[in-house]
Amino acid sequence: MPAAVAAEPSVRAPLPVLGRDVAVPLVTGGEVTYAALDQAASAPALQRVWDDVAAYAPYYGSVHRGAGYLSQLSTDLFENARRTVADFLDCRDGDEVVFTRSTTDSLNLLAAALPDGCEVFVFETEHHAALLPWRRAGQVTFLDAPDSPAQAVAALERALADRDPYGSALVCVTGASNVTGELWPVRELAAAAHAHGARIVLDAAQLAPHRAVSVRELDVDWVAFSGHKLYAPFGSGVLAGRADWLREAEPYLAGGGASRTVVRRADGGVDVQWHETAARHEAGSPNVIGAYAVASACKALTEAGFEALAAREDALVRAVREGLADVPEVRFLSLFGDDAPRVGVLSFVVDGWNSSHFAAALSAEYGIGVRDGLFCAHPLVRRLLGGDTGGAGECGAPEAGALNAIRVSFGAGTPEEHVARFVRAVRELVRDGARWTYRTVDGRCVPDASGRA
Repeated sequence: MPAAVAAEPSVRAPLPVLGRDVAVPLVTGGEVTYAALDQAASAPALQRVWDDVAAYAPYYGSVHRGAGYLSQLSTDLFENARRTVADFLDCRDGDEVVFTRSTTDSLNLLAAALPDGCEVFVFETEHHAALLPWRRAGQVTFLDAPDSPAQAVAALERALADRDPYGSALVCVTGASNVTGELWPVRELAAAAHAHGARIVLDAAQLAPHRAVSVRELDVDWVAFSGHKLYAPFGSGVLAGRADWLREAEPYLAGGGASRTVVRRADGGVDVQWHETAARHEAGSPNVIGAYAVASACKALTEAGFEALAAREDALVRAVREGLADVPEVRFLSLFGDDAPRVGVLSFVVDGWNSSHFAAALSAEYGIGVRDGLFCAHPLVRRLLGGDTGGAGECGAPEAGALNAIRVSFGAGTPEEHVARFVRAVRELVRDGARWTYRTVDGRCVPDASGRA
């Protein structure tokens, strides 16, 4: 593994994360502190989360059914984590907090719990985790990408006005786009849903790490998010919200923990009485460390203060946009306009560059990790790029049209210096080109052993 180096005091972030002092090799020679600017995919663990998990690990035990001290301690920790998450989300009395594996898992769980005949309404702009689970549920209406928050609300109201007013319905919407970072009008969409007798679930995977999320204030029925985007990458996610649909549905997974009693019938079959609480959908031995990590991250973010974190993040977004404003080859992607409020997620294309090539050069020559592609939001990115995308193309070959995009994303643990380095690197690559040669391997651009360009 690459050697670690001490991070300079000038680049410390408000919430230190693991990996902040990792050095990575450059193809051009030497090493540099890695700039992790792909946090919309997975954020590094907060140092505090890591420390909390390490402190608990020796006391790990089975949950709920163990008589021993460590089992009782772990059960208390697990259930306290549930209460911490409920407080973090400002849940209503009676809401359930179900621990899952991820946002994807949470939304698939809810899709499996929909009442028969439930109609689902979802914008084409959603991440695939929020776009695809409902197809098995019955009737799904996919709404076109709006050009403004007001247009989004109006489109939803029109769609809901045409539905069966006596049946159940669900709206699924993101809080912040994983492609553009733009904030969606969640409260207004919730009001529109409820006015037409529908419920609404908020995909907060990109919102919760950056802004306070209040179930009460937003008036949403459910919230889903992932630990690995909330600086707690230990395999846990959350679905929180109203209990009735969850209580009435068959368990998401059948097994121990979800069942209260199991008895044989006289005819040889089996009768099961399922739990009516969150445990109904948490079959198997739960991920105690993952739940504890999520709770630790919730506490850390709350104590740091979202207002201060958001103000700092806004400054980082401005630094990127203003730092590249005079580079005409760089075009940022946006649905609602360049001035729309957003979290620390920006996607862009560079004229004359294959996006995979550009991202590879940022990594290999500058030690900067970003993401390229369609970001598991294919319909949205295709729309923003002006049509269907073609094949991957050969890396290093200038493209007449962008095949995919580049995404830079950051958060509470991102040092200002890493963002400044990113801006310098983009400017240099656009001006001077790559200093190394690259080739395509399995559809990805990688540095070529032949050396310098």
